[in-house]
Amino acid sequence: MSDEPEVLCRVESGVGRITLNRPKALHALTLTMCEDMIDALSIWRYDESVQCILIDHSGERGFCAGGDIRMLAESGAGDAVAARKFFHTEYRLNHLLFTYPKPVIAVMDGVTMGGGVGLSLPAAVRIATERTTFAMPETGIGLFPDVGGGWFLPRLPGRAGLWLALTGARIKAPDCCALGIATHYMPSEKVERFKAALLAHPGSVAGALAAFVEDPGHAPLAAHQADIDRLFGGHSVEAILANLALEPGDWAAAQRDVLATKSPQTLKVAFRQLHTGAALDDFAANMAMEYRIGSRVVRRHDFLEGVRAVIIDKDNAPQWNPATVEAVSEAVLDDIFAPLSAAEEWTPLT
Repeated sequence: MSDEPEVLCRVESGVGRITLNRPKALHALTLTMCEDMIDALSIWRYDESVQCILIDHSGERGFCAGGDIRMLAESGAGDAVAARKFFHTEYRLNHLLFTYPKPVIAVMDGVTMGGGVGLSLPAAVRIATERTTFAMPETGIGLFPDVGGGWFLPRLPGRAGLWLALTGARIKAPDCCALGIATHYMPSEKVERFKAALLAHPGSVAGALAAFVEDPGHAPLAAHQADIDRLFGGHSVEAILANLALEPGDWAAAQRDVLATKSPQTLKVAFRQLHTGAALDDFAANMAMEYRIGSRVVRRHDFLEGVRAVIIDKDNAPQWNPATVEAVSEAVLDDIFAPLSAAEEWTPLT
């Protein structure tokens, strides 16, 4: 065990600095980390000396690979109290960042998945580097693309967000910039100099960025955007799979192969989540929806089995139940998405 704090929160030269500090775990979020970030942000919100917020990570490995999946699975196998507490707190952090009154800058230098997406996408400035790898891979472990995925993903161009949600595809900086996931590209070798410039001029984020941002280069996904919009434009997961089954070519075949490995239940949960989130006009309502989903799927077979297969036993051979999307009934989805009791519902910080 390390005596180092899991997240470093301090004020430097008018910048509220949050540095994720679990390098051996790729900075995966814990409950304590979320609580510490909420506490710091809540104080800095009213501190006139703090002009902006900078979120980054220590070490060379990744920005944030997600959350404490093992804890969620262990809790879900029991009473799920700890899992629900984590989701409730993490989602409050996501909402606090989304509504924060001061500029937030996230440096997505490395792996940015799951919980890392929840920290970065609410930020006004989202910096990708050549080391950035963005993904929402939850369908592969029977979870779902949470931390605001129901809000952010359907608002990406075309059906790109749904494609990312269903396939768990990993994309690099050029595609992140092209889709609007990242607002700026910066070579990793310039990141420290950018931070120094921001600390020198915390009241001018744009000025600090100007000397260091570059063109990210060609976005490979552009060649497939039309195919994504067409093939993933179906009115259901079944329709998408039917579209792909009829489509010739290696790219469509690769999508079919990837989707065949995912939890059928989670594919349909993610599809409904993004469809519902696209119609919402309040981020808090989206987070309330996601908390309802999270409170329930964490106890269901597919999540526990997905964690076993991918993270614990690492045989990568999950036995999903139901085994096909056709067998996942609308009644099951209705149960997963149903409101909780008034005492159990998620609420934002007041």
